[in-house]
Amino acid sequence: MILLTKHFDFEMAHALMDYPGKCRNIHGHSYKMEVTVVGETQPDTGMVMDFKALKDLVNEAIVNKLDHALVLSDATDAALVTALRAHYEKVILFPFQPSAENMLEHFAAQLKPHLPAHVRLYSIRLHETETSYAEWREDQQ
Repeated sequence: MILLTKHFDFEMAHALMDYPGKCRNIHGHSYKMEVTVVGETQPDTGMVMDFKALKDLVNEAIVNKLDHALVLSDATDAALVTALRAHYEKVILFPFQPSAENMLEHFAAQLKPHLPAHVRLYSIRLHETETSYAEWREDQQ
């Protein structure tokens, strides 16, 4: 089995509703994300998966949607969401608190059904800062 990893960067803002610290305020991160898949090398291509195919999948499912977006919980006050959407085009609501941990579980669910049959999602690492990251791993599920 071979592990294949692709790196992604995107900018995103979020706020954590009712959180007792600073993260309850709208703030942004320069996210760095590594997506790792695992599988056997295919005899016809010599690859587990084409890096470009992995890049296209992750960009379509995650990065293009979230880059330069404001992500909030769908429990956010409806009037506030309406006001924000009147001025900004990428205000996204998730049915959960948009913490790194919750977003990782969501990302995994978005990616797994679209991988080739011989490839499994192995891990996703999401850096909020240079020194802080959360990681989802299949073997921990």
